[in-house]
Amino acid sequence: MRVGITGHRGLSPKVEQQVRRALVEAVKAYDAAELVGVSCIADGPDAWFAQAVLDHGGRIEVVLPAEQYRADLPDWHHPTYDELLRRASTVHRTGLDGSGSHAHMAGSELLVDQADELFAVWDGQPARGYGGTADVVAYAEGKGLPVRVLWPAGAMRD
Repeated sequence: MRVGITGHRGLSPKVEQQVRRALVEAVKAYDAAELVGVSCIADGPDAWFAQAVLDHGGRIEVVLPAEQYRADLPDWHHPTYDELLRRASTVHRTGLDGSGSHAHMAGSELLVDQADELFAVWDGQPARGYGGTADVVAYAEGKGLPVRVLWPAGAMRD
């Protein structure tokens, strides 16, 4: 089973803790030998999901939205990003160089196209910018891909 991830970054510590638990529980429902997590490994749900898949015994494939993608991520996330990228069994590239909203959406589309199911850490609200979580969910739904929303009841984004 190939499961992709999309989700909001910059969550509060309380929501982060709840989302991390939900991701671990969701991943545990799959046979580790057959589980492939597909992620762009950004800080937040992307990286938490990838780590949960690896901890469960599955493998990960990484989608790079752009060659300059890492530079747009927070410096504090680089060690985690580098480690997850190193552990990826496959790396998919969009072929774009510059990182930005169009590259992020292209990466998300490539991710969805690789998956049998999509986990969405999504509050149900419209995207705050092109390529946001709501746009990725809409793309997946338009392709007929099952989407599983993992959002804590009553949680709010900042």
